[in-house]
Amino acid sequence: MKIIIMAGGQGTRFWPRSVKQKPKQFLSLTSTETMLQQSVRRFAQFLPLTSIYVLTTRQYSPMVFEQLPELKQEQILLEPEPRDTGPCIALAALHFLSGGNDEVLVTTPSDQYIPDAQALWEALLQAEQIAQKGRSIVTLGIVPTRPETGYGYIETEEPDGEGGVVVAKAFIEKPHLEKAKQLIQQKNMYWNSGIFIWKPSTIKHYMMLYQREMWTRLEGCGGQWEQVYHQLPKISIDYAILEKASMIYTIPVTFEWDDVGIWTSLERVFGTDSEGNIMMGDVNSMLTNNSIIYTEHQKAIVIGIQDVIIVSTADGLLVCHKSQEQHIKTMLKQLED
Repeated sequence: MKIIIMAGGQGTRFWPRSVKQKPKQFLSLTSTETMLQQSVRRFAQFLPLTSIYVLTTRQYSPMVFEQLPELKQEQILLEPEPRDTGPCIALAALHFLSGGNDEVLVTTPSDQYIPDAQALWEALLQAEQIAQKGRSIVTLGIVPTRPETGYGYIETEEPDGEGGVVVAKAFIEKPHLEKAKQLIQQKNMYWNSGIFIWKPSTIKHYMMLYQREMWTRLEGCGGQWEQVYHQLPKISIDYAILEKASMIYTIPVTFEWDDVGIWTSLERVFGTDSEGNIMMGDVNSMLTNNSIIYTEHQKAIVIGIQDVIIVSTADGLLVCHKSQEQHIKTMLKQLED
């Protein structure tokens, strides 16, 4: 088994701490280590370091080498530019196939919070056995604990008893709140963890079926990714393969998991004070409830607010009602355009 940690995203929903120059995988959000460092340590407990790879863009490679000096240069796979997880995973599969290696890959995001590494590892060992057979794709499905609108969902066949493996039937995009409330009432619904277990040859098979032009461009460039990468579509692996493929299996897991994708995810990681607040930095508050306040360089005084996120860094100021934080990414995209 080899681990491919994808670390090329820009983490815009965590603005203004996470910015294009230094996105959230390179930040210390849930411990003294960065999210990327935590990801590597999580897997290094069970695998030799030589089996762990980081896939990132050229722009971020200096930060990867700075934060992970123990990795060799050949363990850092570089995208010429970000094109979403479809091209990213295709590039990883082609890298190993070009070297004659068809060992099972775990493709995983770099910014997830999973405190129980042992439970994760046991699920991955089970997934590896399935992924070795034929052209099987294995996912880890998180048993949902709330009607989350920020995650995708996996619909499976009805579970047969406790635990085990179930066949995935459909991948559901991030739902609105009422839909999410309906989904979690069903025993065959899981959060999509974004962790996939499959062989490089399996990735190639489904790429040739559903994204033939993308694969043939990559395969035909002789390793000169820069020549063709900008021509590839920006497409997630969910759209590129998973919503179309057969032989997809889900392993339901109940360990604590969070993608630390938005500011309110910190409430689940750290908990809140007696007023329901998280205060980080030099913050002084009065009559303030159920809010997240972060200041990096200045003293902050906050009086008489509730249900608000306020973040002040050298890169910007965010003032956002907690119920609207999913719009941060949209707002930044509009400003960029």
